[in-house]
Amino acid sequence: MEERIDALHGWPAGEALPDVADDVVTELLGRLEAGTLRSAVRRNDGSWAAVPWVKRGILVAFRSGRVTPVPAPGSGAVDPRAPSAFLDKHNLPVRRFAAGERVRVVPGGSAVRRGAHLGPGVVCMPPMYVNVGAWVGAGSMIDSHALVGSCAQIGERVHLSAAAQIGGVLEPVGAAPVVIEDDVLVGGNAGVYEGTVVRRGAVLAAGVVLTRGTPVFDLVRKEVYRAGRSRPLEIPEDAVVVPGGRAVTRDWGRARGLTLYAPVIVKYRDAGTDLATALEDWLR
Repeated sequence: MEERIDALHGWPAGEALPDVADDVVTELLGRLEAGTLRSAVRRNDGSWAAVPWVKRGILVAFRSGRVTPVPAPGSGAVDPRAPSAFLDKHNLPVRRFAAGERVRVVPGGSAVRRGAHLGPGVVCMPPMYVNVGAWVGAGSMIDSHALVGSCAQIGERVHLSAAAQIGGVLEPVGAAPVVIEDDVLVGGNAGVYEGTVVRRGAVLAAGVVLTRGTPVFDLVRKEVYRAGRSRPLEIPEDAVVVPGGRAVTRDWGRARGLTLYAPVIVKYRDAGTDLATALEDWLR
């Protein structure tokens, strides 16, 4: 499959892809949905890396797809000649789930795109969205207005609270994915972008925003975590991160008492912190 995808990805620009592209894309998306293939992998040393040929396959899907009318949820077929409220690539429709997959999608405007994997016990509260190439592990919850971007990796028993935004990284194909490991709580309106890795058991309080350019200050260990040229920003296991600020030290800003946004690790998760997340079990 890798060789076939690379050949299609390298097809001359401006030329139509051969008919075999539809079969390759269908197989790729099916394997991504089943979880037998992933757009990112965890190495033996704990680091995460993209699988470039899989991401190239997703790009082939976009290139080979034809924009067609898409029926609204619960409606019948649409007339391809008539105006439609929804238009998208024919080969990347919204997923449908069978009861045996044990995924709970509550009615109300949610969508999971083809090529995304949702493990057993995942709960989707409306409206939310999961994009192509994403992986969501078993027992996780995606709350209202939450986004899981393309190729993002969400572990097991993760709670993405209302309006949480997990960024997608599709291009460049070698770019590291956004990763939320097992048992992480992402608070409401929090955002994790640009290949950031949140390690197992961490808690991001409401409003925390993490990017490659965001330094994170650890009050417990007296360290500052930053992304490097070839490594992502990483939040340590069990860290509890809250929105904070740091004073501007240059004269003009200091004279006016200005501060800059800075995420701060105030503690590491313990039994008391786990009690605060017990509500998730009741929601199931």
